[in-house]
Formats: sequence, structure tokens, C-alpha cells
Amino acid sequence: MLRFLGWLFAAGFMIVIGVAAAAVYIVMDVSKDLPDYKQLAAYEPPVMTRMHAADGSLLAEYAEQRRLFVPIENVPKKLIQAYLAAEDKTFYTHSGLDYRGIFAAALRYVQVKVTGKGQIVGASTITQQVAKNFLLSSEQTLSRKLKEALIVQRIEASFSKDQILELYLNEIFLGMNSYGIAAAALNYFGKSLDELSVDEMAYLAALPKGPNNYHPFRHPKRAVERRNWVLLQMFENGYISEAEMKDAQARPLNVNPRPFGAQLFAAEGFAEEVRRELTSMYGKEGVSKGGYSVRTTIDPKLQIMARQAVARGLIGFDRKRGYRGPVKTVQLTGEDWATTLADFRVPADVSPWQISVVLEVSDSEAKIGLQPPRGPDGKFTDVREIGVIPLNFVTWARAYVDGSKLGPEIKKVSSVLNVGDVVYVAPGKEKGQYHLVQTPDVEAALVAMDPHSGRVLAMVGGFSYGSSQFNRATQAMRQPGSSFKPIVYAAALDNGYTPASVVLDAPVEFHLSNGKVWRPKNYTEKFYGPSTLRRGIEQSRNAMTVRLADDLGMTRIADLAQRLGIYDQMPRHLANALGSAETSLLRMVTAYSIFDNGGRKVEATLIDRIQDRRGRTIWKHDKRDCTACVQAEYTPDMPEPELLDVSEQVMNPYTAYQITSMLEGVVERGTGHKMKALGKPVAGKTGTSNDERDAWFIGYTPDLAVGVYVGYDNPKPMGKRRTGGELAAPFVEDFMKMALRNKPAAPFRVPRAIELIPINAVDGRRAVFGEQGTILEAFKPGDEPPDSTSVIGATKKTASAEGSGVVLVSPSQDGAYANSDSSFPVDSSIGTVPESTGLTEGGDGLY
Repeated sequence: MLRFLGWLFAAGFMIVIGVAAAAVYIVMDVSKDLPDYKQLAAYEPPVMTRMHAADGSLLAEYAEQRRLFVPIENVPKKLIQAYLAAEDKTFYTHSGLDYRGIFAAALRYVQVKVTGKGQIVGASTITQQVAKNFLLSSEQTLSRKLKEALIVQRIEASFSKDQILELYLNEIFLGMNSYGIAAAALNYFGKSLDELSVDEMAYLAALPKGPNNYHPFRHPKRAVERRNWVLLQMFENGYISEAEMKDAQARPLNVNPRPFGAQLFAAEGFAEEVRRELTSMYGKEGVSKGGYSVRTTIDPKLQIMARQAVARGLIGFDRKRGYRGPVKTVQLTGEDWATTLADFRVPADVSPWQISVVLEVSDSEAKIGLQPPRGPDGKFTDVREIGVIPLNFVTWARAYVDGSKLGPEIKKVSSVLNVGDVVYVAPGKEKGQYHLVQTPDVEAALVAMDPHSGRVLAMVGGFSYGSSQFNRATQAMRQPGSSFKPIVYAAALDNGYTPASVVLDAPVEFHLSNGKVWRPKNYTEKFYGPSTLRRGIEQSRNAMTVRLADDLGMTRIADLAQRLGIYDQMPRHLANALGSAETSLLRMVTAYSIFDNGGRKVEATLIDRIQDRRGRTIWKHDKRDCTACVQAEYTPDMPEPELLDVSEQVMNPYTAYQITSMLEGVVERGTGHKMKALGKPVAGKTGTSNDERDAWFIGYTPDLAVGVYVGYDNPKPMGKRRTGGELAAPFVEDFMKMALRNKPAAPFRVPRAIELIPINAVDGRRAVFGEQGTILEAFKPGDEPPDSTSVIGATKKTASAEGSGVVLVSPSQDGAYANSDSSFPVDSSIGTVPESTGLTEGGDGLY
């Protein structure tokens, strides 16, 4: 017996040694392929980038996985307790593996297999789930389980419990494309973590086991049962009272999914422009995974106003050009008429417009069927709505002829609409009545900017972003026309000219190197003789602007245009003085903002600051130095810190004010007179390119700069007299009326030492204030009105500043300006030299 026991002991010992050796071998073998758990220390999961407006409201989101990273210290304690109760009650006491739980799960497994009843339960701890989710696959193999057990021990030895829990709560998938608890709180309930109620926390804690099994809409009963079970576990573990449990269990599952993407109406184009800028800075993957918090410059209220102004202006202009016909004509059969509208999509940003089909037509009205609403599955519902278009809602729809002429007046609806016409309609004031509407074929863009910081407050890139994502405010390159002239005049003022300098407005010829002759002419096809710079810009005179540019030299003009940011490299062609070189609306508004900002550099921006996922500011637009802002604490007696403006002075501040004063004259007496209806101090300039292909107006008040451009995407004439003053200025006036409502009419800031001297508006010489034709003109320190007037361009030249031949044509004896080939009509009261001014012509060109 002793020998047998000894043999048995020896055999057992050998078996134990063998098993131990095998276990060591297996562990060593498995350990060879273990992933590096230390990478968890540098964990940065894909986190969505969120974009906010200037007031903090959500603008847009971009993500591959809708995740928001939240540090563990910012997670509500009650939410942590909900997850511990549901997933790992002994998390803070076990060493990574819950042996008691494993034993209980094993017994449960045997019980289910023997009886065939019940459900198998798992025993994975939160640490094990972290190991599996971050470092391992989900395959159900012994090898993976061994690796998991080994990694868990190493994780527990290297990380604190809070660090492990932080990884878990930010990584888990909780359904509805939500990764992590913060994203789930927003996507399910539209709340931040600290706003969640106990029942909502319990529902989020119920989801890790299987989000699809507890979907709030597909399986609402099962979802409520699971949530209530979590609440029970919270009560049994002492996290909530019985009263709290019963109150939470009695509540319905109020899940309110939050929409993803652009959140502000009419701001999609702005958000897309910011996304493009972010992509250029951090790459496409950085935007979708980097977790940036982007504070943009957009003012939601101003954005809606801008959208209204552009839509109202385009629709108004489009209606004056007539009705172009239905979107499409379909054949109506005995089938459901709604099926004929199945393929039509109405952009969300043209709401409340709807698509409809004409069912019946009479002389007095048209009966229409409206496109049915779509259900959650994207299919039409069974709702059918009928409406009418009365005669008085189609009287505008005269036939389109050529953009300027219209067909006969509308006296019958049947002369406009036919059965089967698919048309856009907008609801009228009376229920069931609809206006006939059509999408404009002409486009426009608007930019509103803070002229002192360059912050873009509102931007509209077209009539409908849903129809066209092309941003005409930044991507369209168009000829600015006469809106470029202030840069020519500013360059002159920076180089010794004054607003009272006189330039000859008369026919001029430029012999080009290719043998052609260029004869710039005024829009009115008249010439007005000697005129001051102020008069020239107020009336947008082309011929005298070209003479001024030729006398000044295009190099100086181009240098200023580049400093203002209008062009990167401006061609030195004389025609560019009239705005023939293409640029964008945003660049032009930025340049005008520099006038308003006293000549200091303004850099346009759509972004105020960018923060990383940890809340650290990694980029900001405001470059002003504020060393004094860094204080341990502030007391009431401490002076406010001064922000030092470090922006570059790109233009003489006196010149900037002189141009502003001259552009006020454009509104008061010139081509921008429609802006007078604003009733506030405003400066601005119109712009019209050849054949009315582009219409511009850029204007500014002391604290707001606004620009509008109108034109076809494929440039073509918009019709006679479709100028910047007639077409684009009303857009700006409409927007400014809304934006500046209830704001005081503040005057422009006048730099110190600027002298306001009364001069004669015609000849630019000193006058007595109060006399007819006298204005106050701004002169730089040391400048004053001249005693005699030298007329620029009054003497002949043989070559232009650019080396091409130029002939300046002198006035004929009758006062009209003519060359040897033809005569040009003039305004007889201005084109000649009036005797009442006391001017006489001298052989040296002086008057």
C-alpha cells in the first residue's frame, strides 16, 4: 500500500509538473503574439468634429463614427453607477477577472444545457471588454480567451480603474451610429451627459449587451424591460432609492433622435466652406476623426436675413423676366396622380415651396395635386392634398421673350398652365390656395463681414444649396467691373492726388500692340468734360478712370490691389482699371473692409478658433497681443487689459477715410442712390461688367460690410439697365435694413488731423460753405484745394504708361468732345466749360 501510494504520489506530481509545464508553454506561446497593451495610454479614438455658430448653436458635424470623447472626471457619477450595475458590479474590487462571476456563469451554462431553459450569461468584466474592443478580435476561441486573460492582468497593473473606465465609456458602440456615451446621449435624447435623467442613464447602460436588441423603435417593449432591469440593479446596489427606481421605471422611453449634419437653416453652404478649409488644414481623415471643436463666425440671425435678401431679390428679378414654363409636363392617367411626382425632390432650403401637378384648369383657377409627404422609410404616405392656384397668383407669369420683353398680360389661368404641368407652388394666406413660383435662372451671392476683424457674419452662395453646392461667394471668379474703381482712386490718393483733383472726361483712344484700337466709353455713352475725382467715382465714369490710371501707372494700382488681397498677381493691363480681371466676392468685400478699418489689413475668416478633443485651443483668428490677459486673478480695481492691434497698415488711414467719404457720395448723389433708402450713413460702389453680365454692389457702414454679386453661372447678358445700382444694390439695402434695425445711425470715424474744407463740387476749388454746389471735402494734413485747376489728360500724349500708343482727343469748338471719325453726344450743361465758373482754357492745360 505504501509503495502504491508512493507511486500514485509520484505519478500525480509528474502530471502536475507536466500540466504546469504545458500551461507555461501555452502561456509563453500565446504571449508571443500579444498586442502591445501600452498603446492604450496613447488612445485617441475617432471622434466627430463639431462646428458651432458664433452664438454656440450647433452648425454641423462630420464623422465616420459619431463619437464625442469625454474625460472620466466629466462623466456624472450616477451614469457610471448605471454602467457598473449593468455590466460589472465588482469593477473597482476585482483584478481584471471576476472569478466568482466566471464560476456562476459556468454553472448557468451547465444548467441551460441540461434543462434547455433560460439564457446563457457572460462573465466579462469591463477590463475584459476593453481588451477585446481595443486589442483583440471578437472570435470565440480558447486562444483569444487566453490572450484576453493575459492582457487584462497587464492592463490592470498599468492603468488605474478610472483610466480603464474612461476607455470603455468612450469606445463602446451603443446603436444609432453612436460611439461612446456622450454621442449616445445626444443621438438618443438630444442632451449632454449632465442633463440626463436617471431613467435615460439606465437606458444607455442597457445598450452595450446588444443595441439592436433594445432598439427604441423596433423593440420598444424589450427596451423598456431592459432599462427597468438596470434600474433594479442600481437599487439593489444602493445607487438609487426605491422611490427613485419606481419613478424612473414608470416613465415612458422618450427617445428623440437628433438629426445629424447641418443644424441651422440656410447655413449649409457656410458649413461646407468651413469644412473645405478644415480639410486643407488637417486633411479629410483629420476632420472626420480628429474630434475638433470649431467655433465659426456665422451669426445665425444674420444668416437667415442674408438668405431672405438673396431669395427675395432673385425671385423679384426673375419674375420681371417672365415665366419660363413648367418644370416638366407629364401624362395623367387613371392611376394615382401622386405617382407622377415620385421622382421629384424639393430642396429643403426652399421650404415652404412644394412640387405639384396640375389636375384641372379653368380661366379662373387651376386645381393642383401636391406631392405627398414621405414616411420614415422614404416612401410616400397615403396622404393626398389638393389645392388651387387662383388667377391673381399667376398674373406675373407673362411669357418669357428675351429677358427684357414680356408676353401679353395674363387674363386667364389657362393661358399659363395646362393639365399635367409639374410646377412649384408656395402656400398663400388662405388655406388651400397656392402661388405659382419658379426657381430663378439667375444666381447671386452675398457676404456680410465685420470690417474690423474680417469675421464673415453671413454668407449665401446661391439661391439654393440643395440645388447647387457651388459657392458663388468664394468659388465664382467674376469681373468686378466698376466696383474695382475705388482701388484706382485710392492708389491715386496715396500718390499725391486729392478728391478735388480734376481729370478730363473725354473720348480717348489706345492703340494696342495687336493693331486694334480701344476706345473706353461711359455707360451713358456721353462725356462730361473736366471732373473732380469725387465726381468721377460718384458717377462711375469709365473714360476719366482710364485716363487717371494711365497717368498714375497700372503698377501702383496693381500693387495696392494685391496688398488689399483682391488679386495674388494682378495683370498690369490698363483695361483692368475698369475691373476686367476676375476675382471673388469675398475678396472684394475684404478689400472694402480695409477702407472701413482705417487702412489696416483685414483677413477674412469663417473660423474664430479651433480646439482639439481635449479642449486645447490649437488655432485662432484673433492675433492681437494680450499679455496682460494672463493673470492669476482679477480684482475690480484692476484696469482692463489692452488688446494691441498688430495688423499691417496697408493703406494710408487718411486715404482710407477719403475713399470712404467719396463712396458716401456714390450713395448720396451717384450710382448707388438706391441705398439712400437705408436712412443711415453708408458708403459703397456699384459695379457692372460688359453687356450687363455681372452686377455688383459692395457697401459698408461703420461696423458692417456687405457685398452682393448677381449673374448667370455661365456669363451672359442679363438685359439692358441690369446694372449694379439697379439690380445688386437693392439686395444689400434689403439685408442692411434687417441687420441694422433698431441700431443707431453712427457716422464714419474721422481720423485726427483730417481737414474738412468746403469746395465747389464741379471744379474742386475752395468755396464758401452754404453756397449752392458746395460740399465738404476731406483733405489730408497739409493738403488744401488748389487755386488753379490742372486737368489731368488735357494735353496730348504719344504713348501710354504701358507702352501702347494713346491719343487723347481735345474738345471741339462747340464744347462737344469728338475725334476725326465721329462725334460723341454730351450733356451740354456739363460737357462744355460753363462761363459761370469763371474758368478759361489756357494753352498749358490749366483752367
